[in-house]
Amino acid sequence: MNSKPVGIFGGTFDPVHYGHLRLAEEMLELANLRQIRFIPTGTPPHRAAPQVSAQHRSAMVQLAIADQPAFMLDDREVKRTTPCYTVDTLRELRADLGTAQPLCLLMGGDAFLQLHTWHEWEQLFELAHIVVGYRPGFTIDERIHSATAELQQHYQQRLCTADDLSRQPSGGIAELAIPKLEISATDIRRRVAEKRTIRYLLPNAVANYIHQHHLYKPC
Repeated sequence: MNSKPVGIFGGTFDPVHYGHLRLAEEMLELANLRQIRFIPTGTPPHRAAPQVSAQHRSAMVQLAIADQPAFMLDDREVKRTTPCYTVDTLRELRADLGTAQPLCLLMGGDAFLQLHTWHEWEQLFELAHIVVGYRPGFTIDERIHSATAELQQHYQQRLCTADDLSRQPSGGIAELAIPKLEISATDIRRRVAEKRTIRYLLPNAVANYIHQHHLYKPC
């Protein structure tokens, strides 16, 4: 088996910005992915509800990725009325794409070290690979001692290279050194509320959408 993997990139995207887009672009290249699906979260179980509606967040993602044919909006989670668990989304994707298609769940190092808190977290490895982006010179191996014994065991047994991701449909953990842009959605929302510029933090099309729909402004 040797099929290019499909990347799964979930998040609130409230709003989507260049930090998200650069991370996705780097992972697309370094993990040799065929496609990355951006999946805006509907009702996230691990964090506060997004500030704007699912429809607005999906629309902003669609605008942000319009010029990259390898990026795709997948709105299955925002259509749900119940809490969105990643394991359920991966099960749906498996049903859609088949058991042989390699899937890669994309995340940062901090999220990976908290993986044991996710719903049915050990089932994630049966459904997808996990690709962890980390700052250059700062590996997960240096921090894994802070994780649970179960997660440490999975890390030690499943660690693989990016080239290995296309050889099996799921089960691996790959690490990628990716420079991080210091951009946050929280800062963008605060800037909009304070009537400060958000230029060069996100695509112009997204900035225009925010202004046109009066998003993130004080009530």
